[in-house]
Amino acid sequence: MNTKIKPQAVSNFRDQQDQGIRDLYMESLHLVERLHRRLLDVIKDEFDRQGRSDVNAIQALLLFNIGNSELTAGELRSRGYYLGSNVSYNVKKLVDLGFINHQRSRIDRRSVRISLTETGQDIAETVAKLYERHITSIDKVGGIGTDEFTQMNKLLQRLDRFWNDSIMYRL
Repeated sequence: MNTKIKPQAVSNFRDQQDQGIRDLYMESLHLVERLHRRLLDVIKDEFDRQGRSDVNAIQALLLFNIGNSELTAGELRSRGYYLGSNVSYNVKKLVDLGFINHQRSRIDRRSVRISLTETGQDIAETVAKLYERHITSIDKVGGIGTDEFTQMNKLLQRLDRFWNDSIMYRL
């Protein structure tokens, strides 16, 4: 009996493995993008239900991510994901609408510090309440519990680390 594996068989096996990972990787990318868009849809729906059209979903998410902090636009940009949006434009718009306070830093006059006004805090609170409603029902309704979130978060952190390494080490 000849048990020697032919090089072509090994190559075919690797091609099948690569195709399997390729398909799953592409599906994951699609899901990450779609989930972010869906989150924005959920936030928009919440404000639509309340009859609020003075703020869009991206702006509400920006306000939520500012929270009780005082930070720069750069720090805000690194805290969240604002698909297809210009953070600087939205911050300026939110200042104009009276949702954000802004002032030049005393230390570095080039830097602008931002924080929420009372109306900005109201919008951030609306998003926080939406998230709380989800937290109380996601296990019962969505079937996603602590173990699933723990596993998912570990995997997403590993993917984040891989992408970060891809940039740093030009993989």
